[in-house]
Amino acid sequence: MSKIKQLLRNYSKHIAIPWRTDAAPAQRVIFCVYNEQHERALRARIDEFELETTRAGHSWFRFDLSDRFAEWLAGERYARKYFQAPELIDNLLPKYQDHLTKRFGEFIDVECPDADSVVAVSGVGSLFGLLKVRNVVDEFAPQVSGRLLVFFPGSFENNNYRLLDGYDGWNYLAVPITADKEI
Repeated sequence: MSKIKQLLRNYSKHIAIPWRTDAAPAQRVIFCVYNEQHERALRARIDEFELETTRAGHSWFRFDLSDRFAEWLAGERYARKYFQAPELIDNLLPKYQDHLTKRFGEFIDVECPDADSVVAVSGVGSLFGLLKVRNVVDEFAPQVSGRLLVFFPGSFENNNYRLLDGYDGWNYLAVPITADKEI
């Protein structure tokens, strides 16, 4: 069985479990962790995650981060200078974080997911080298009254998440779903 198929199977079992209504925002976060080499395979099957979510009686909304940085930077007043001197971008990253949080909030306002919804965030690998996933999740989670599902290309070992298997890992309270073993 493919790793993405196993991940989908494990997600399906988890999302069908009745939800606690008194969970704090950080406790409502789910990380679907997969090897970054399987990104294309996951994206090709992302509709199946939506199908499993709706089969479990929940609505589905997806927010994709893939092109957000390029769109944001292209709209910056001094974008050309940043392209010529990329080391200056580090100074802008808090502004990018604020931009993402604002766009996510606008998405939530337009789509209106409720406490029985899954809001999936894809394209998380595009944050690598720019923002910490945990900071983005910390900003997004309180805006979601249902479940925040983060498609996470990387690894989860010893209660530690590592984006794109980068050196910098962190511990996070989210529920990890992996393809390593069946739930």
